[in-house]
Amino acid sequence: MEVRTQRAQQRGAPSPSADASADPAGRTAEEQHARQAQHAQQAQAAGSGVPGAGPEPGTAGVAPGVHPDDLPDGLVVADRTGRIVCFNAAAARITGLSPADALGGTLQQALPLEDMDGRRWWQLTDPYGGLATRTGQPERNLLLPGGREVMVAARYVRARPKGPVQRLVVTLRGTEARRRAERSHAELIATVAHELRSPLTSVKGFTATLLAKWERFTDDQKRLMLETVDADANRVTRLIAELLDISRIDSGRLEVRRQPVDMGAAVRRHVEAHIAAGRSADRFVTRISDSLPGLWADPDKVDQVLGNLLENAVRHGEGTVTIEVAPAPSRSDGEGTAVTVSDEGPGIPEESMSRVFTRFWRGSKRGGTGLGLYIVKGIVEAHGGTITVDRSVAGGARFRFTLPVGAPAFMA
Repeated sequence: MEVRTQRAQQRGAPSPSADASADPAGRTAEEQHARQAQHAQQAQAAGSGVPGAGPEPGTAGVAPGVHPDDLPDGLVVADRTGRIVCFNAAAARITGLSPADALGGTLQQALPLEDMDGRRWWQLTDPYGGLATRTGQPERNLLLPGGREVMVAARYVRARPKGPVQRLVVTLRGTEARRRAERSHAELIATVAHELRSPLTSVKGFTATLLAKWERFTDDQKRLMLETVDADANRVTRLIAELLDISRIDSGRLEVRRQPVDMGAAVRRHVEAHIAAGRSADRFVTRISDSLPGLWADPDKVDQVLGNLLENAVRHGEGTVTIEVAPAPSRSDGEGTAVTVSDEGPGIPEESMSRVFTRFWRGSKRGGTGLGLYIVKGIVEAHGGTITVDRSVAGGARFRFTLPVGAPAFMA
C-alpha cells in the first residue's frame, strides 16, 4: 500500500490527505505549503551566501538556523499565488505593518510600492506574469504610502529555468544609512576641495611670479616665496595622507606593522619637538611610569596619534599640557599602556563629547580638516585599543588611549 502511494505521488501532485497525515502537528495542506515555502526560502538564502531564516521556534527535526526576525533587513516572501508566507520584524518596522496583518495577504496589499514617477511597481514588474527568463529586480529606490523612501530588491525563485515563479523573495532596506553615507561623502569632497584650493592657489601664484620675474627679486624674497611654496606643498601632502588613512580605516585595510615601541621615549621626543619649534618648556609636564609593560605597536602610527593629540592640546587648549604614561589593563589581553593628554583650556562642551571622534568635527577654534581625531580613533582601534575623551581636573579636555601589549604569538 505504501509503495502504491509513493508511485502515485511520483506520477502526480502530493495528495493533501497524505501531507496532513505525515505532519505530526496536524497542519492542513495549505499551512504545510506556506511553512515549506518559508523553509525553502530560508535554505535558498543560506545557499546564496545571504543569512537565511531558521526553523520555527519549537519545530523538531529541523537543523537550527537564523530566524527571519534576526535579519537586519526587511524580508518578505510570497508563494506561487502571491500570498505572503514570511514577513519579518524588520519589514514590519520599515513598512509600519504588523506581521499578523501582512501574512496571508497579497504583496500589493502589504507593499503598495510606487516608483518616483508615481507608477505602481508591481504592475510595472509583473513578477508572476512577465518574461520567464527574469531572475529578479535589482535594488532601487521606491516609495511607500506617505512618500517614505525604501530600497527594494526582488528575486524570482523558479523550480526550473523559464518555469513559473514558485517564490518571490523581497528585501527591504531603509534609506537613512545610504543618505548618511551620501552626506558624508559630499562633506568630504567639499572639505577636500576647500583645503586644496588655498595651498594650490598659493603654490601656483608664487611659482608663476618667480618664473616671470626671477631677476627682479632679491635672494631673501626668493627664499621667502620658496619657503611658502614648500609649506603649502607639505599641507597638501598631509591632506592626501589623511584621505588615504580614512580610506584604509573605512575599508578595514589599515595595516599595523608591530614592533617594540618605547612609549615613554616617543612622548619625550614629541615634547622636545614642540620645544624646539619655539614653545615654552614650562608648558609641558610629563609623568612616565617606570614599570611600563613591553609594547608591540606600529611606531609610525603611534607617532601619528601622539602628534595629533599634542598638537590639539597646544593649539586649542590653554595653560599646561600634561602627558601621563602608565600601565593599564586593556580589553584584549588584559595588559597594556595608557597615555593621557590633558590641558587647562575651556574643554569640550558636554553636548559635543559624542561627536569628537567623528569626521569633520572641529572645536570652537576653527581650523584644520576635522579629520585628525577620526583617524586617531581608527589607528587606536586597529591596534585593539580604546580611546576616550572627558574633562580634566583643571577643566580642559582630557584624551586617554590604551594600547594592548600586542606581543607576537611566538613570545607568548
